Amino acid sequence: MDQLQSVKSMLLAMQRYPWEQGVCAQAFLECGDEEIAIQLAREAAHRQDDDGRPAMLADSPTVTDPISCGEPLLFAAKKTGDPLFTKAIAAMDQYIDELAPRGGDGTLYHIVDKPEFWVDSVYMLPPYLAAAGKYDAAMKQINGYWKALFLPEKKLLAHMYDDGKKSFIRADVWGVGNGWAIAGMARVRGSLPDEHGAWKGELKEKITAILDAALTFQRPDGLFHDVIDDPSTFVDTNFAQMAAYTVFRGVREGWLDEKYLAPAEKMRDAALTKVDRYGMVNDVCGSPHFDAAGQAPEGQAFYILMENEYAKLRRS
Repeated sequence: MDQLQSVKSMLLAMQRYPWEQGVCAQAFLECGDEEIAIQLAREAAHRQDDDGRPAMLADSPTVTDPISCGEPLLFAAKKTGDPLFTKAIAAMDQYIDELAPRGGDGTLYHIVDKPEFWVDSVYMLPPYLAAAGKYDAAMKQINGYWKALFLPEKKLLAHMYDDGKKSFIRADVWGVGNGWAIAGMARVRGSLPDEHGAWKGELKEKITAILDAALTFQRPDGLFHDVIDDPSTFVDTNFAQMAAYTVFRGVREGWLDEKYLAPAEKMRDAALTKVDRYGMVNDVCGSPHFDAAGQAPEGQAFYILMENEYAKLRRS
């Protein structure tokens, strides 16, 4: 079994929370494993909560994380014609539009019972909205999170903001959080039709701002610290994978300068060395607490996404 297949198999063996189910399904969808993506979407529909959130386990307090299953659900509905998927999407849409808690400007919170914006949400929600053709809604959500979390002096995104207290809960520029943001915005950009060139340009500017700022902190080994600008934090593999995915995709699609390829290839080279004999990608920001280097389904998923985009770029 080659390394990529081993990573895929290991991902399917891992336990998954709602966003982990979504990023797993998205990884298989983007790399062309359509049947597995549909099966993962089927389980997300099976685990749909009464309020419309898919892939739910127990009483999870998350708002946007389950929506990461949205694009695979859309694909499954179109590919199979099974009303099970269209029903699941309708219930999810009702949750997004009517039930999900949100700020005064309509930006969805990340936690059910707390008025908190998290950078993670940029990946979880807007890509689905864009894939569903709700382009205005996708951009509105991105701009809401950007307004709350962007730190102009660092050109990076903070992790968490309390909309009630109007203050940061965690102002740290978390690597994986900024990875969620650039990968999510790249996906949204890919869904926008040509007539939305202004929005495409806006997303490019946001992505390149984060890449440029982050790259000043890239380590000689190609990786980054968990908090990008804090060398006292542990070294994390996953932001490098997320950034490499974004760069390979952006260059392949023709909107990102090729100058980013050399640092991205260095990130990829480092990530390739982190896979063990079981197919586990090691030293990512690790589940379940994400406070130390370890393993996580999202680390597996972004290895797959990175490798898929790298292969596409090489073929183009």
